Amino acid sequence: MSDKKLRFGLWYDFRNPPQWQRDLTTLYHDCFDQIVRAEAAGFDDIWLSEHHFLDDCYSPSMLPIGCAIAARTKRVHIGTSVLLLPLHDPVRVAEDAATLDVISGGRLELGLGVGYKVEELKAWGVDPKTRGPRMDEGIEIIQRLFAGERFSYHGKYHHYEDIQLRPMPVQKPPKLWVAGFSNVAVKRAARVGAGYIAVGPVGPFTKVYRDELRACGRNPDDYEVAAGYAWLIVTRDPEKRWAEAVKHLAYQYNCYGEWFANAGMGFIKRVEPTRASVETNDCYIVTPEKAVEMIRDYVAQTGTNRFYTWAVPPGMDPRWSDEHIELMGREVIPAFR
Repeated sequence: MSDKKLRFGLWYDFRNPPQWQRDLTTLYHDCFDQIVRAEAAGFDDIWLSEHHFLDDCYSPSMLPIGCAIAARTKRVHIGTSVLLLPLHDPVRVAEDAATLDVISGGRLELGLGVGYKVEELKAWGVDPKTRGPRMDEGIEIIQRLFAGERFSYHGKYHHYEDIQLRPMPVQKPPKLWVAGFSNVAVKRAARVGAGYIAVGPVGPFTKVYRDELRACGRNPDDYEVAAGYAWLIVTRDPEKRWAEAVKHLAYQYNCYGEWFANAGMGFIKRVEPTRASVETNDCYIVTPEKAVEMIRDYVAQTGTNRFYTWAVPPGMDPRWSDEHIELMGREVIPAFR
């Protein structure tokens, strides 16, 4: 890990499960209000997430959400963790991303992934075996557009005539991130000169990433890793917070467990709505002192430069997380500054 200051972020998906349904406009604006408070508390990054066609309204359109956040904030960077590039037109992605960068004054962080959810790939008619080459083409197109090139492109999956990005982003160019839980994905991040973004126990992948950067003739100290515990909630009263949130946390894990299982991946196992069961999936509710210790351990294991976790358990009022944000700002983040 380089000596760069550790940055802290929050991750939002704007889910609204039917069993705990709230007014959706209120939910979005409550999250925006919280993000403003998080910026004031000292958080550096806001990360957004993407999935489609879910009855809990999991956010499908991150870049418009990012523009709304940009209009409400002054300092935090706004990132996608992650935009599922094989489902999108890369020219449209570049244009929307550049627009967000302009609105925010240069605060975009564009995280990209190949996707895995079976229903999404089927809906777009994307053969899972083509995700990698689609991703490679899309990254090349976005990078060339961000560089200001005027060009035509004729690949296997994308065809354009005489294209050039306008408006150009403020950053020259915006930072790209590539996500994934495989050596192929990690090496792609290094090969294209992107940061590596993930969540969970990714220490082995970050080693592969840095080794591949060296193999590509790049200095690992010039590149960043963004990662964190899926949940690290800070509170004065962990027992109380566990009792309030455990059903909501189990809901989230069981959704992801089903999606990964359907894709043939076993990253997340089904849990029961109990603390002991949920904790097996990298989920913790702890005191500020314990959080500092755990973050130090995580950074040592992974070399992450940008630590982030989920912000609001699905179905809970965003204000439930305000204690976490306040304590992080007063007692945890300062320990790393």
